[in-house]
Amino acid sequence: MLYNDFLVTSLLIVMSPGTGAIITLSAGLRQGKRSAIIAAAGCTLGVLPHMLAAVTGLAALLHASPLLFSIVKYTGVAYLLLMAWQTLRDKTLLTADGLRQELSPGALIIRAVVANLLNPKLSLFFLAFLPQFIASGDVHPTQSMLILSAIFTALTFAVFSLYGAFASSVSHYVLGNPRVMTGIRWSVALAFTAVGIRLAMAVQ
Repeated sequence: MLYNDFLVTSLLIVMSPGTGAIITLSAGLRQGKRSAIIAAAGCTLGVLPHMLAAVTGLAALLHASPLLFSIVKYTGVAYLLLMAWQTLRDKTLLTADGLRQELSPGALIIRAVVANLLNPKLSLFFLAFLPQFIASGDVHPTQSMLILSAIFTALTFAVFSLYGAFASSVSHYVLGNPRVMTGIRWSVALAFTAVGIRLAMAVQ
């Protein structure tokens, strides 16, 4: 059950408009599908250091104080609800303005990696996110977090690649349509809220 919740929540998070999604969409719109996949790979690489740092810190916290680990789990539920609120407030539409000139594959990867690597919110996110899906009786919590991290990484690359492929085949009007983006914001916000409430009721 926890793994099902993890997959749903991960998809919601990866699909939410953010820096990585914008970089990938921009690459797809301006340079085609191949460049979008390269950008998606760079965004995924930029997430890995934050994720590994979070797993290391959470493992140490679990061994030091199970009570503090539980507090982090409840804080994570609140964080999901905060993300729902922030999603509703974000009025930024996805555009292709981030890439005004064509970039080489190497430059695309560097831009994507640096964008995520320098985002301190990612480490905080994973610290709040991963503990939600570790069962209280798990005898190998660190291993479980690493497995979940690998799944999240694969989902990130797959979804961003699909975004880029989609972007390369549609017009700017579709991506910049206020009605479309408003519908996406409300759908994601409501889904975050539902998952947060469910986790709050299930967390022990």
